[in-house]
Amino acid sequence: MSQGEHNNSTKNTVPVEVAKYLKPVKRNTITYEFEQGSPEELLLTQESDNKLSAASHLMRQGIQQQKAGDLITAIKYLKQSLEMFQRTGDAQQEQVLSLLALITYTSGDYQNTITYSQQCLSLKDTSDPSVRIQVLSHLGNAYRHLNNYNKAIEFLEECLKLTQQIQDKRSQVAALNNLGLVYKASGNFIKAIEYQEQSLEIVQAMQDNWGIEQVLKNLGNAWYGLDNYPKAIAYYEKCVKVAISLNNPRSATQVLKNLGNACYAIGDYAKAIKYYEKRLQLARHLKDQRSEEQSLGSLGVACEALGNHSRAITYYEARLLLARTLKDRRIEEQALASLKIACYALGDYAKAMQYQQGMGER
Repeated sequence: MSQGEHNNSTKNTVPVEVAKYLKPVKRNTITYEFEQGSPEELLLTQESDNKLSAASHLMRQGIQQQKAGDLITAIKYLKQSLEMFQRTGDAQQEQVLSLLALITYTSGDYQNTITYSQQCLSLKDTSDPSVRIQVLSHLGNAYRHLNNYNKAIEFLEECLKLTQQIQDKRSQVAALNNLGLVYKASGNFIKAIEYQEQSLEIVQAMQDNWGIEQVLKNLGNAWYGLDNYPKAIAYYEKCVKVAISLNNPRSATQVLKNLGNACYAIGDYAKAIKYYEKRLQLARHLKDQRSEEQSLGSLGVACEALGNHSRAITYYEARLLLARTLKDRRIEEQALASLKIACYALGDYAKAMQYQQGMGER
């Protein structure tokens, strides 16, 4: 599409705006929420004149089913809507294809994401840059998940150029961050960091704390991938602060795991324990037993690294109890093995033998 086509004065039809409300599953891909009113309000505003045509009605039903979490039915309605729009040559098929690409991406159906995105881009009347940005983003991210990094970079670079042309800062942040994720996935951590640093600069200027949190997390992960643990720690610490300020404990729980691991990697066991403890508290608050079990195991290992075997045993015993509550025999075996080793280290051979027998009984 030429730049002249981008600049054409076109009607900004409502489904483009509605698409912004459909939240994909988070796959380390930045998404943004907009606050121009509810999808229902936006649809009613447009459709009051045409008394909800059959195709528009089906599109509306698809959106409602997506919001309810029924993606299969949502796709069914949208496909029916698309067929009707295609028969009449209506320009709204562009938005329906964009919605289908988004929903299939949400459900992890990357091949169909690519199919719908390519159909959308092939339309002669595709002229809304907002739709094109969304579709190029879906294409790039889908190809990343399919490990086709060259294709992913091709579409995300095109997406980035378009966001810069129309000065859409939010979409520019997402494009830069997603390019960073592609380069990280391909093993080019330096290039990944370069893009994500640009993304961070823009999102900080926008004072978008939700975006800042995501970019900080991705930068921490990139530096962690380079084994540059001090840099990773610096970004993770900032990320946790932002997550807590946003009352986003689940995200903080994820980052605290990496933060503790990075501190452990550089031999700062006391600091690792501090972050594992914080993760344990949040996990218990969230009733996230898997994160709780992992935290207890990490705390035991860190305490043993400090030579504090008694404290390690306390954590391992709590992990054993939780494993039995979860009826997870694999974790139970690991906890028993850890307890046996810790008891041997303390010279408590009788207790070590008890745990050894417990392993044999499983």
